[in-house]
Amino acid sequence: MLRVLLLLLLLATQQVVWAQQSKPKEDREPEAATGFKQKKAVEAHEFMVSAANPYAAWAGKKVLMQGGSAIDAAIAVQAMLTLVEPQSSGIGGGAFILYWDNSTKTLTTFDGRETAPQNIDANHFVQSGKPIPWREAIVGGKAVGVPGVLRALESAHKKYGKLPWKTLFRDAELAATEGFKVSPRLSMLVSLDLHPGLKQFSPSNAYFYPDGKPLQPDHILKNPALANTLSLIAEKGADAFYKGDLAKRIVDTIQGAPINPGTLSLEDLANYKAVERKPLCGPYKLYLVCGMAPPGSGGVATLQIMKMLEAYDLQNMQPNSVQAVHLFTQASKLAFADREYYVADSDFNDLPIMALLDKDYLKSRAALISPERDMGLAHPGEPYEQLTTAEDVAYEIPNTSHFSIIDKQGNAVSMTTSIEMAFGSALMVDGFMLNNQITDFSFVPEVNGKPVLNRIEPGKRPRSSMTPTMVFDKDGKLYLAIGSPGGSRIINYVAQTLIGVLDWKLDIQQAINLPRVTDRNDYTALERGTEIESLAPALESMGHKVQIIDLNSGLHGIMIKDGTLVGGADPRREGLAVGL
Repeated sequence: MLRVLLLLLLLATQQVVWAQQSKPKEDREPEAATGFKQKKAVEAHEFMVSAANPYAAWAGKKVLMQGGSAIDAAIAVQAMLTLVEPQSSGIGGGAFILYWDNSTKTLTTFDGRETAPQNIDANHFVQSGKPIPWREAIVGGKAVGVPGVLRALESAHKKYGKLPWKTLFRDAELAATEGFKVSPRLSMLVSLDLHPGLKQFSPSNAYFYPDGKPLQPDHILKNPALANTLSLIAEKGADAFYKGDLAKRIVDTIQGAPINPGTLSLEDLANYKAVERKPLCGPYKLYLVCGMAPPGSGGVATLQIMKMLEAYDLQNMQPNSVQAVHLFTQASKLAFADREYYVADSDFNDLPIMALLDKDYLKSRAALISPERDMGLAHPGEPYEQLTTAEDVAYEIPNTSHFSIIDKQGNAVSMTTSIEMAFGSALMVDGFMLNNQITDFSFVPEVNGKPVLNRIEPGKRPRSSMTPTMVFDKDGKLYLAIGSPGGSRIINYVAQTLIGVLDWKLDIQQAINLPRVTDRNDYTALERGTEIESLAPALESMGHKVQIIDLNSGLHGIMIKDGTLVGGADPRREGLAVGL
């Protein structure tokens, strides 16, 4: 009870800070922390799934045991997460998927990020010349983007699926029909009542607060509406979601929302397309690190951080030593400074993203790092000539889930999936939550007369920090699949874990267990309740502004070591790795 009261007090205090900020920063966290449970690495020899909830992990394992591919298992995992982790992801949201085809040695990505409705303009969140308050914007239909996760999974399944589409939803359908045990995490997040809209809409209020009380741990929760939805999608494919009666109910819910009605239309749903994109890859020492291209910012920012640190002798530094943490935060500041100015949906600008990864450019950026002193506020570099743009004013708070899968054939999926704020827009349709991803765009289209690249435009995808990642060894063999939830902190979570594995030679679970540190060009955050807190005085003496806070990552990854699959799951969440 004391923890709950403290969290509520912290939220109330933070709301005052938000109101006082002239230019808001991303200080809001996607989900509250709900505890820490030590976990050990899991080994397997045939296949493995690491996912954020036991129901989902076992659903994926069952598909792999039936001979399914990694993408088949991903569909089963996502369907189950829609049911058991509704605060984090679901068919009403979007996703980034990395897929490794081991037979052809080909890596591709599927962009299932939400898109802005066609009937929208850059001042969508501006009233009387000012951006509307964040807590008002996230609630209701105004914030909902066209969901993309089902189209992305469908596109990947057509190329890489082995089992019939309709068989991949059975476990989630059954669990929705017969009921599942509410996890302590879901119960606590409902009990904290942090989403300002969850009680304001009848369907979500009735589902999450039965008899007027928040869901309790181990309560058997049934969702027959979602069972029917999944059955329909299983039988008729993704078209059942994007067209027809279900699509009409989605649109009616968004346009008819009693709070912040939106403009998303039947045409927006029917015209949505997932995009298959080339991965964004770069060398790091003996490895090749690959992630998502824009609209993902995680791929480029993670590579920037690591490349700027490459010249330092990280491998001979103690994990999370003062020196290592200092250098990590400095590289992160520089990467986040660039991210705010230069990363947005590449279909809406002509900026070559590889300019941000140019060797000479990164060398000049790394030269700004002092080994002894914090640099303070980092400014963006100038990788593009004659470019006039402004810093983003966005509220990116992806409430998110990540899972990693490797099948018997060595094919792999690294997939990050999100509905934005915990419980999304709070709008519920036929058993699933709708996202509020439109709030990931800049709330203002220009700053001081300069355009913001990540401004809202019809059909555009908002910038995302989701960072599904794969790493390959010097022989081109898959070595690691990893990713995390955590809002804009995802970038730091993934980069730190990569350094843990690649430089400090930790196994995947040890690297995930590391006390977390982040710096988004704002302050150095050290994870509360861990040994890393002890670094605060030394870092402050170097000029760091330090805050001790909960850093609620949700890393789920698999590494391949000497032919053995080694899986890790974040002790800060309830997931696990399972395999055979």
